[in-house]
Amino acid sequence: MAAKTDAEVIIDGKVYTLSGYESEEYLQKIASYLNGKIAEFRKNESYGKLNPDFKNILMQINLADDYFRAKREMEDLKADGSSREKDLYDLKHELIATQMKLETTEKNLKEVRAENDENAKKIIRLETELKTRQERSGKN
Repeated sequence: MAAKTDAEVIIDGKVYTLSGYESEEYLQKIASYLNGKIAEFRKNESYGKLNPDFKNILMQINLADDYFRAKREMEDLKADGSSREKDLYDLKHELIATQMKLETTEKNLKEVRAENDENAKKIIRLETELKTRQERSGKN
């Protein structure tokens, strides 16, 4: 199991020691995210007038909102991924079916060309035979 990491971070101007199994960089990102949220709230003048309990509830509501939005986005991406996988599966099968049709068509074309060549030879042979007979009947 990975060792716990302790990281000193600054959240809202105060130093805290966060501890967890994640990297120090990750813990710093969490602190940075929270500082960004606090900065967003402070842009609103009425935020400063709120009591600390209400500020905490407001932060919790916003974090929960961010979480559920991210979760919904992840679910949408998974659904989109599943849909794309199905489309890819269907396209692969369509490609295989088309390749099989192409192979069959190429085989048929080859057979028809061979038959055509045989017929052309037969025509030449028959024309030659006809010409020979005409020449013989003309001599008689």
